[in-house]
Amino acid sequence: MDKKIIDGKIVSEKIRGQIKNQVDDLKNQSSAIPGLAAVLVGEDGPSQIYVRNKRKACENVGIYSEEHKLPENTTESDLLNLIDKLNNQENINGILIQLPLPSHIDETKILNSVNPDKDVDGFHPVNAGNLFEGKPSFIACTPHGIIKMLEHYNLEIEGKNAVVLGRSNICLLYTSPSPRDLSTSRMPSSAW
Repeated sequence: MDKKIIDGKIVSEKIRGQIKNQVDDLKNQSSAIPGLAAVLVGEDGPSQIYVRNKRKACENVGIYSEEHKLPENTTESDLLNLIDKLNNQENINGILIQLPLPSHIDETKILNSVNPDKDVDGFHPVNAGNLFEGKPSFIACTPHGIIKMLEHYNLEIEGKNAVVLGRSNICLLYTSPSPRDLSTSRMPSSAW
């Protein structure tokens, strides 16, 4: 078995360059600027870093971004109101709800309240169902990023066995019989 080092940074830079070109083309053709809203509830350190990195990535490729940092004691009702506002905000094309949410907030209820057309993580049941059926859909960024790295290095996975360790539903959403069939998917948040 040949061993290869997979350098995710190289793949990321390539994808970001492609996205920057796509955003520039979009701006030139229609003067539209894609927009991402990231919602963070609480003071989770790794989540703060992740959201900050998303903002920087957006800036680097020309995507408008908003950060909504809410205190740990934010009510579920207040969070739902913010999501409703973002769902209806014309300059926001994608919404990212940073997990984990505080324990007093129903994560499923919150994720299901995001408009499926703006659900860049692919957590909404509509997007998960579309992915399962092989229809165009947003895809969770972690498994999609892994597939992109494997594709970049021409590593064939069909017929291989894999083990995914962890408790998150992020990787479980990537259930297509053939990940290569997902070329019709929407731009993933992992590329931002």
